[in-house]
Amino acid sequence: MLQRLAYIFCVLSTSLLAQTNTDVFVMDIAPSENGLEITNFKNISNNPGYDNQPSFAFGLVLYAGTKDTQTDIQAWQIKAGTTERVNKKTSGGEYSPQLARDGVGFTAVRLDTTGLQRLYYYDNKGESFVLINDLQVAYYTFYDKKTVVSSVLSDDRLDLVITDLPTQTNDTILKGAGRSIHKIPDTEAVSYTALNEEGNYEIYQIDMKSRESFFITELPIGIQDYTWLNDSQMILGSGTKLFIYDTLGNPKWEQVADLSEYNIKDITRLAASQFFNKLALVAEPLAN
Repeated sequence: MLQRLAYIFCVLSTSLLAQTNTDVFVMDIAPSENGLEITNFKNISNNPGYDNQPSFAFGLVLYAGTKDTQTDIQAWQIKAGTTERVNKKTSGGEYSPQLARDGVGFTAVRLDTTGLQRLYYYDNKGESFVLINDLQVAYYTFYDKKTVVSSVLSDDRLDLVITDLPTQTNDTILKGAGRSIHKIPDTEAVSYTALNEEGNYEIYQIDMKSRESFFITELPIGIQDYTWLNDSQMILGSGTKLFIYDTLGNPKWEQVADLSEYNIKDITRLAASQFFNKLALVAEPLAN
Protein backbone atom coordinates (compact mmCIF):
# COMPACT_ATOMS: atom_id res chain seq x y z
CA MET A 1 0.00 0.00 0.00
CA LEU A 2 2.76 2.48 0.86
CA GLN A 3 4.44 1.76 -2.48
CA ARG A 4 1.13 2.32 -4.28
CA LEU A 5 0.52 5.69 -2.56
CA ALA A 6 4.04 6.79 -3.37
CA TYR A 7 3.46 6.01 -7.04
CA ILE A 8 0.16 7.93 -7.08
CA PHE A 9 1.79 11.04 -5.64
CA CYS A 10 4.76 10.74 -7.97
CA VAL A 11 2.65 10.53 -11.13
CA LEU A 12 0.50 13.54 -10.31
CA SER A 13 3.32 15.68 -8.96
CA THR A 14 6.23 14.90 -11.27
CA SER A 15 6.79 18.57 -11.99
CA LEU A 16 6.65 19.44 -8.30
CA LEU A 17 9.41 17.00 -7.51
CA ALA A 18 11.55 17.83 -10.54
CA GLN A 19 11.01 21.60 -10.49
CA THR A 20 10.99 23.09 -7.02
CA ASN A 21 10.39 26.67 -8.12
CA THR A 22 8.11 26.81 -11.15
CA ASP A 23 6.10 29.94 -11.98
CA VAL A 24 3.27 30.71 -14.39
CA PHE A 25 3.93 33.32 -17.08
CA VAL A 26 1.42 34.98 -19.41
CA MET A 27 2.07 36.91 -22.63
CA ASP A 28 0.31 38.29 -25.68
CA ILE A 29 1.10 36.48 -28.93
CA ALA A 30 0.63 37.33 -32.59
CA PRO A 31 1.96 35.88 -35.87
CA SER A 32 5.01 37.68 -37.26
CA GLU A 33 7.51 37.33 -40.10
CA ASN A 34 9.95 35.72 -37.65
CA GLY A 35 7.40 33.28 -36.26
CA LEU A 36 5.63 34.59 -33.17
CA GLU A 37 5.62 38.09 -31.69
CA ILE A 38 5.73 38.10 -27.87
CA THR A 39 4.59 41.16 -25.89
CA ASN A 40 3.44 41.96 -22.34
CA PHE A 41 5.35 39.03 -20.86
CA LYS A 42 4.72 38.78 -17.10
CA ASN A 43 5.09 36.44 -14.15
CA ILE A 44 1.58 36.07 -12.69
CA SER A 45 2.37 33.71 -9.81
CA ASN A 46 5.77 35.05 -8.68
CA ASN A 47 5.75 32.72 -5.74
CA PRO A 48 8.45 30.48 -4.23
CA GLY A 49 7.57 26.83 -4.77
CA TYR A 50 5.23 25.01 -7.14
CA ASP A 51 2.95 27.02 -9.47
CA ASN A 52 1.85 25.03 -12.49
CA GLN A 53 -0.85 23.67 -14.83
CA PRO A 54 -2.36 26.93 -16.21
CA SER A 55 -5.59 27.24 -18.18
CA PHE A 56 -7.66 30.17 -19.43
CA ALA A 57 -11.21 30.82 -18.24
CA PHE A 58 -12.98 33.95 -19.59
CA GLY A 59 -10.88 36.76 -18.20
CA LEU A 60 -8.98 34.52 -15.78
CA VAL A 61 -5.90 32.34 -15.79
CA LEU A 62 -6.37 29.38 -13.46
CA TYR A 63 -3.40 27.47 -12.09
CA ALA A 64 -2.35 25.15 -9.27
CA GLY A 65 -0.50 27.35 -6.80
CA THR A 66 1.24 26.36 -3.58
CA LYS A 67 1.32 28.64 -0.54
CA ASP A 68 2.36 27.49 2.94
CA THR A 69 2.66 23.87 1.66
CA GLN A 70 -1.00 23.88 0.48
CA THR A 71 -1.77 23.62 -3.26
CA ASP A 72 -5.05 25.27 -4.30
CA ILE A 73 -6.79 26.60 -7.40
CA GLN A 74 -5.53 30.14 -7.95
CA ALA A 75 -7.33 32.54 -10.32
CA TRP A 76 -5.44 35.49 -11.81
CA GLN A 77 -7.66 38.22 -13.23
CA ILE A 78 -6.22 39.33 -16.56
CA LYS A 79 -7.54 42.92 -16.45
CA ALA A 80 -7.05 43.63 -12.75
CA GLY A 81 -3.80 41.68 -12.36
CA THR A 82 -4.93 40.28 -8.99
CA THR A 83 -5.02 36.69 -7.72
CA GLU A 84 -7.42 34.87 -5.41
CA ARG A 85 -8.00 31.29 -4.31
CA VAL A 86 -11.06 29.68 -5.93
CA ASN A 87 -11.70 26.62 -3.79
CA LYS A 88 -12.33 26.26 -0.10
CA LYS A 89 -9.31 24.78 1.66
CA THR A 90 -9.28 21.00 1.85
CA SER A 91 -7.06 18.47 3.59
CA GLY A 92 -5.49 17.60 0.23
CA GLY A 93 -4.30 19.58 -2.76
CA GLU A 94 -5.97 20.73 -5.99
CA TYR A 95 -4.28 20.31 -9.38
CA SER A 96 -5.02 20.84 -13.10
CA PRO A 97 -7.81 23.44 -12.72
CA GLN A 98 -10.05 24.20 -15.69
CA LEU A 99 -13.23 26.12 -16.37
CA ALA A 100 -16.13 23.67 -16.24
CA ARG A 101 -18.18 23.13 -19.39
CA ASP A 102 -21.17 24.86 -17.78
CA GLY A 103 -19.16 28.11 -17.86
CA VAL A 104 -19.89 28.71 -14.18
CA GLY A 105 -17.84 26.39 -12.00
CA PHE A 106 -14.35 24.92 -12.14
CA THR A 107 -12.91 21.43 -12.17
CA ALA A 108 -9.69 20.10 -10.66
CA VAL A 109 -7.96 16.92 -9.57
CA ARG A 110 -7.87 16.63 -5.78
CA LEU A 111 -5.17 14.52 -4.17
CA ASP A 112 -6.17 13.81 -0.58
CA THR A 113 -3.70 13.03 2.21
CA THR A 114 -5.09 9.46 2.24
CA GLY A 115 -3.91 8.95 -1.36
CA LEU A 116 -7.45 9.15 -2.78
CA GLN A 117 -7.35 11.02 -6.08
CA ARG A 118 -10.53 12.17 -7.84
CA LEU A 119 -11.78 14.72 -10.37
CA TYR A 120 -13.96 17.33 -8.64
CA TYR A 121 -16.37 20.07 -9.68
CA TYR A 122 -16.25 23.36 -7.72
CA ASP A 123 -19.22 25.73 -7.85
CA ASN A 124 -19.01 29.53 -7.66
CA LYS A 125 -19.20 29.34 -3.85
CA GLY A 126 -16.24 27.00 -3.58
CA GLU A 127 -18.28 23.91 -2.70
CA SER A 128 -17.26 20.71 -4.45
CA PHE A 129 -18.39 17.23 -5.43
CA VAL A 130 -16.81 14.26 -7.24
CA LEU A 131 -17.39 14.10 -10.99
CA ILE A 132 -16.14 10.55 -11.66
CA ASN A 133 -16.72 8.12 -8.84
CA ASP A 134 -14.24 5.30 -9.32
CA LEU A 135 -11.27 6.60 -11.32
CA GLN A 136 -7.94 7.91 -10.07
CA VAL A 137 -7.82 10.74 -12.61
CA ALA A 138 -4.38 12.27 -13.08
CA TYR A 139 -4.87 14.53 -16.15
CA TYR A 140 -7.98 15.28 -18.19
CA THR A 141 -9.89 17.38 -20.71
CA PHE A 142 -13.58 17.82 -21.44
CA TYR A 143 -14.80 16.92 -24.92
CA ASP A 144 -18.27 18.27 -24.15
CA LYS A 145 -20.47 18.80 -21.10
CA LYS A 146 -20.96 15.11 -20.48
CA THR A 147 -17.73 13.54 -21.76
CA VAL A 148 -14.31 13.54 -20.09
CA VAL A 149 -11.12 12.14 -21.61
CA SER A 150 -8.49 11.44 -18.97
CA SER A 151 -5.23 9.74 -18.12
CA VAL A 152 -6.05 7.46 -15.22
CA LEU A 153 -3.75 5.77 -12.73
CA SER A 154 -3.73 2.02 -13.32
CA ASP A 155 -1.13 -0.19 -11.66
CA ASP A 156 2.24 1.26 -12.75
CA ARG A 157 1.00 3.25 -15.76
CA LEU A 158 -1.51 5.78 -17.06
CA ASP A 159 -4.48 4.59 -19.15
CA LEU A 160 -6.49 6.78 -21.52
CA VAL A 161 -10.17 6.57 -20.53
CA ILE A 162 -13.32 8.16 -21.95
CA THR A 163 -16.03 8.72 -19.34
CA ASP A 164 -19.71 9.42 -19.92
CA LEU A 165 -20.61 11.50 -16.86
CA PRO A 166 -24.41 10.96 -16.75
CA THR A 167 -24.07 7.16 -16.76
CA GLN A 168 -20.63 7.00 -15.05
CA THR A 169 -19.48 4.50 -17.67
CA ASN A 170 -15.79 4.28 -18.62
CA ASP A 171 -14.19 3.11 -21.85
CA THR A 172 -10.44 2.40 -21.73
CA ILE A 173 -8.95 3.39 -25.09
CA LEU A 174 -5.23 2.95 -24.48
CA LYS A 175 -2.89 1.45 -21.90
CA GLY A 176 0.25 3.54 -21.45
CA ALA A 177 -0.86 7.12 -22.09
CA GLY A 178 0.86 10.43 -21.39
CA ARG A 179 -0.25 13.49 -19.45
CA SER A 180 -1.00 15.99 -22.24
CA ILE A 181 -4.64 15.71 -23.36
CA HIS A 182 -6.51 18.45 -25.25
CA LYS A 183 -9.77 19.08 -27.02
CA ILE A 184 -8.74 20.15 -30.52
CA PRO A 185 -10.42 23.53 -31.17
CA ASP A 186 -13.40 23.58 -33.53
CA THR A 187 -13.26 19.85 -34.20
CA GLU A 188 -14.86 16.64 -32.96
CA ALA A 189 -11.49 15.29 -31.86
CA VAL A 190 -9.25 15.10 -28.79
CA SER A 191 -5.47 14.75 -28.90
CA TYR A 192 -3.42 12.66 -26.49
CA THR A 193 0.11 11.33 -26.11
CA ALA A 194 1.44 7.78 -25.94
CA LEU A 195 4.92 6.47 -25.20
CA ASN A 196 6.59 4.69 -28.11
CA GLU A 197 9.18 1.89 -28.07
CA GLU A 198 12.07 4.40 -28.08
CA GLY A 199 10.76 6.04 -24.92
CA ASN A 200 9.52 9.20 -26.65
CA TYR A 201 6.00 10.58 -26.69
CA GLU A 202 3.87 10.62 -29.82
CA ILE A 203 0.75 12.73 -30.39
CA TYR A 204 -2.44 11.10 -31.63
CA GLN A 205 -5.94 12.39 -32.18
CA ILE A 206 -9.07 10.42 -31.52
CA ASP A 207 -12.28 11.04 -33.43
CA MET A 208 -14.85 11.18 -30.65
CA LYS A 209 -17.65 9.97 -32.90
CA SER A 210 -15.97 6.91 -34.41
CA ARG A 211 -13.44 6.39 -31.57
CA GLU A 212 -10.71 5.88 -34.19
CA SER A 213 -7.22 7.20 -33.43
CA PHE A 214 -4.76 8.72 -35.90
CA PHE A 215 -1.05 9.47 -35.52
CA ILE A 216 -0.10 13.16 -35.82
CA THR A 217 3.58 13.48 -34.96
CA GLU A 218 6.29 12.71 -32.41
CA LEU A 219 7.24 15.13 -29.67
CA PRO A 220 10.92 16.13 -29.43
CA ILE A 221 13.04 13.96 -27.13
CA GLY A 222 12.37 14.70 -23.47
CA ILE A 223 9.21 16.76 -24.12
CA GLN A 224 5.81 15.76 -22.71
CA ASP A 225 3.73 18.93 -23.05
CA TYR A 226 2.10 20.84 -25.89
CA THR A 227 -1.14 22.71 -26.55
CA TRP A 228 -3.23 23.79 -29.54
CA LEU A 229 -3.13 27.37 -30.83
CA ASN A 230 -5.98 26.67 -33.26
CA ASP A 231 -7.43 23.70 -35.11
CA SER A 232 -4.20 22.99 -37.03
CA GLN A 233 -1.25 24.39 -35.04
CA MET A 234 0.31 22.99 -31.87
CA ILE A 235 2.90 24.78 -29.74
CA LEU A 236 5.45 23.48 -27.22
CA GLY A 237 8.36 24.77 -25.20
CA SER A 238 11.89 23.39 -24.94
CA GLY A 239 14.42 25.17 -22.76
CA THR A 240 13.67 28.84 -23.49
CA LYS A 241 12.36 28.33 -27.03
CA LEU A 242 8.85 27.92 -28.47
CA PHE A 243 8.13 25.62 -31.41
CA ILE A 244 5.05 25.25 -33.60
CA TYR A 245 3.89 22.22 -35.58
CA ASP A 246 1.36 22.96 -38.34
CA THR A 247 -0.64 19.91 -39.37
CA LEU A 248 -1.48 21.66 -42.66
CA GLY A 249 2.07 22.85 -43.33
CA ASN A 250 5.66 21.64 -43.10
CA PRO A 251 5.54 18.41 -41.02
CA LYS A 252 8.12 19.36 -38.39
CA TRP A 253 8.50 21.41 -35.22
CA GLU A 254 9.73 24.90 -36.19
CA GLN A 255 11.16 27.45 -33.76
CA VAL A 256 8.99 30.58 -33.55
CA ALA A 257 10.36 32.42 -30.49
CA ASP A 258 13.19 32.50 -27.94
CA LEU A 259 12.22 33.71 -24.47
CA SER A 260 15.72 33.74 -22.96
CA GLU A 261 15.59 37.55 -22.57
CA TYR A 262 12.89 37.07 -19.93
CA ASN A 263 15.23 35.19 -17.55
CA ILE A 264 13.46 31.84 -17.54
CA LYS A 265 14.44 28.25 -18.25
CA ASP A 266 12.89 24.80 -18.72
CA ILE A 267 9.48 25.60 -20.23
CA THR A 268 6.96 22.81 -19.69
CA ARG A 269 3.16 23.14 -19.68
CA LEU A 270 1.37 25.62 -21.92
CA ALA A 271 -2.17 26.91 -22.46
CA ALA A 272 -3.68 29.16 -25.13
CA SER A 273 -6.56 31.58 -24.56
CA GLN A 274 -9.97 31.13 -26.13
CA PHE A 275 -9.18 33.68 -28.86
CA PHE A 276 -5.60 32.38 -29.33
CA ASN A 277 -4.08 35.82 -28.61
CA LYS A 278 -2.58 34.97 -25.22
CA LEU A 279 -0.31 32.17 -24.10
CA ALA A 280 0.37 30.91 -20.57
CA LEU A 281 3.34 28.71 -19.80
CA VAL A 282 5.21 27.19 -16.89
CA ALA A 283 8.95 27.74 -16.48
CA GLU A 284 11.59 28.21 -13.83
CA PRO A 285 12.60 31.83 -13.18
CA LEU A 286 16.29 32.64 -13.14
CA ALA A 287 17.74 34.71 -10.32
CA ASN A 288 18.26 38.33 -11.37
